[in-house]
Amino acid sequence: MGDVVPAPWGGYLLLSHELCDHVLRSRKWATFDAEWRARQGGGTRWDAPASIMLSQSLQGLNPPVHTMQRRTLGNVFDNATLGALRGPVTRIAETLLDRLAEQLRTAKEADFATTVGEEMPAATISHWLRLPESDHDLLKALTHGQGLAQELLPSKSQLAQANEAAEGLRTYFTPLISERRRTPGDDVLSRWIRVWDEIEPDRAVADEILFHLVMFIVIASLETTSTLLSNMVWVLDQHPAVLSWLRSHPEQVPRAVEEVLRYDPPIHLTTRVATEDTVLGGFHISRDEVVHVMLAAANHDPAHHPSPETFDIQRTESHLAFGGGIHYCIGAALARLEATVLLTSLIRRFPTLRVSVPPVWEPRVAFRRLTALYVTER
Repeated sequence: MGDVVPAPWGGYLLLSHELCDHVLRSRKWATFDAEWRARQGGGTRWDAPASIMLSQSLQGLNPPVHTMQRRTLGNVFDNATLGALRGPVTRIAETLLDRLAEQLRTAKEADFATTVGEEMPAATISHWLRLPESDHDLLKALTHGQGLAQELLPSKSQLAQANEAAEGLRTYFTPLISERRRTPGDDVLSRWIRVWDEIEPDRAVADEILFHLVMFIVIASLETTSTLLSNMVWVLDQHPAVLSWLRSHPEQVPRAVEEVLRYDPPIHLTTRVATEDTVLGGFHISRDEVVHVMLAAANHDPAHHPSPETFDIQRTESHLAFGGGIHYCIGAALARLEATVLLTSLIRRFPTLRVSVPPVWEPRVAFRRLTALYVTER
């Protein structure tokens, strides 16, 4: 259909890797910040409470505000942090796989998505932020609800669920920040509080910024990583020859994770808005017009990925599963760590694991969610 295709609801679809990569990295293209949303008028999806909350988080900020807030976080998942997390992440993976093994022994079939895929990111981020295990189910539910606000064309019922989740997220994190302020420790949230107390003299303003930072990192970590972990099992199950080879070459697991991300990324599209009149792929695009960056399509562009429909873990080309530019996924390194640790343990402990029925997907377009993936051992 071409590199740029007008969308029937307005705006444009970007399909090539070159154009998608360009738009993600160019400062001429912005995310939907509060000012843009206000210009869309009232009574739209853009002034829904869940949408407004997103506009105040990192993903809804543009420079210079985004630059300043992102800098205060530092290199969130640097090598030292990942090194410290590898042990806990490995223990989490082994514990969840113990549960999976027990279910397979007693019922002969188990839902990998709910037993492992959704629980591992919740347990990992909770360990990092020092949140209680008893809150995992609540955090997963709130994250799933808020994710609906990021859909391509959310329905009224989806926006209602997202608004309810947004209220729940504020109810959860506001007292958490207050409690950490009263009794700070050496955890990452306490460190952020100390940083912002030096930057912002108004505690109420500082706490509002902290709320959006920690809320964003939690929802970004849970929703996408859970889909990656379960989808990884499904994709490899559909390529048994590759999976068999991988069992004999476990050192190649990181490459397998990258190919899963390219082949079927958790996020299929993201959206940007033009900051000035411009021409893209032969189309005149006016200021404030929207383009949908089709990440999954770009990952299958034959101009960048030879034989894109072939699942090939020896690929070396870059992919756009984590986006690009200043909004490159902040938790990409953590997601890679979780996927690598889990897959390494999985192929070692379950050599005959197979998917018993095709997965169940929630009806979404942008932020995909795999809700059930039943597995068995042959």
